[in-house]
Amino acid sequence: MKNNIEKKKNDNTVNNTELDKNDNTVNNTELDKNDNTVNNTELDKNDNTVNNTELDKNDINNSLSINKHKKKYTIEYFKEKNDILKIKILELQNKIKKIRQKILDLKLYSQSEIENMRRRSILDIENAYKFSLEKFIYELLPVIDNLERSLDLKIHKEENSLKVSIIEGIKLTLQLLIILIKKFGVTIINEINVPFNPSKHQAMSIVESDKIKENYIIKILQKGYFLHKRLLRPAMVIVSKIKENINN
Repeated sequence: MKNNIEKKKNDNTVNNTELDKNDNTVNNTELDKNDNTVNNTELDKNDNTVNNTELDKNDINNSLSINKHKKKYTIEYFKEKNDILKIKILELQNKIKKIRQKILDLKLYSQSEIENMRRRSILDIENAYKFSLEKFIYELLPVIDNLERSLDLKIHKEENSLKVSIIEGIKLTLQLLIILIKKFGVTIINEINVPFNPSKHQAMSIVESDKIKENYIIKILQKGYFLHKRLLRPAMVIVSKIKENINN
């Protein structure tokens, strides 16, 4: 019996001890939880405080920058900007005017060049047509010269029917040739008693004369010819000179 009673006491003691331990453990756990909760709350407060402080700083900086911008964008500032823009606009307008003038000048120059080219082309075509027979006519001139010389010759004083017919044939041939070359724009240089002109006359000799003015054509030795105002051959001439007075 005694043993049983002691066992029970011991069991109760053990149980009480374990209960106390458990209570202490629970209490400690709750205390730790409370401590953690307090710590977390304080940390949150600190974080909020820091964040609020940073936000306040940002607000201050923003307000300062706004004030700076407000100071910067004053009426005077905009006036200066407006003046600068006006100057730039004027410069651009002047550049545009210059560019337009250049374009106009180039257009006029191009038009004049095109017109000049057109005229030159027409002139070249006309000249090619006009002077296409230049070499042929030039080679024909000696034939005309020989026919004219043959008419000037007087081989026989006596005239007979054969001689007359030959002379008439030569005259007719010469006339036809002259008509033909004139038809293609040839003009003859054969005037006498006109001033000497080096552009169409070639002086072969100078003869003193008191009847004709000085430096005038006395005689044509060989006729000259133009083809459409282009000199084919100058006329060979004798030029006058004032006769010197021997007594003086």
